[in-house]
Amino acid sequence: MRRSDHTRAAILAAARERFASDGFERATIRAIAADANIDPSMVMRYYGNKEKLFAAAAEFDLRLPDLSGTPADRLGAVLAGHFMDRWEGDETLIALLRAAVTQQAATERIHAIFAGQIGPLVARVAPDPAEAPARSGLLATQILGFALCRFILKLPPVVGLDREAAVAWIGPTIQRYLNGIP
Repeated sequence: MRRSDHTRAAILAAARERFASDGFERATIRAIAADANIDPSMVMRYYGNKEKLFAAAAEFDLRLPDLSGTPADRLGAVLAGHFMDRWEGDETLIALLRAAVTQQAATERIHAIFAGQIGPLVARVAPDPAEAPARSGLLATQILGFALCRFILKLPPVVGLDREAAVAWIGPTIQRYLNGIP
């Protein structure tokens, strides 16, 4: 392994631990560099800024549920509930969304997550496989838009919804994007 590869690996390992323990906002480049036993300038050299480092270090598994036994007309509600639980329970997803608003590297990470994890799920349930990319993109608008309004912008009506009410509102829209008539 080249020295630069070793340094990058050390930075990413330290960043993952630091972001997990401190969250995006409290984690600092200096602390990550100290954890990796390198100078902070090396972190900046390889990653440019904290947002880009976060996007590179972030390992996001949406932990999509196995929908094979789910009735076709319940897919939207099941996914809406799943995403409510994921957003509520993982501050790194919120940090990635926040970073993606202004940082291209984080935006690209979100693209990869949705293409690699949501895309195949939608392709399995879409009535026409040719529509799967559009349906995946629209599903992303619902999931990301809801998360942006609830967790970042903190719009009072959206923040005030309990889990069941949120699922009742967004589940039918997700259902339509998955297998409804366009």
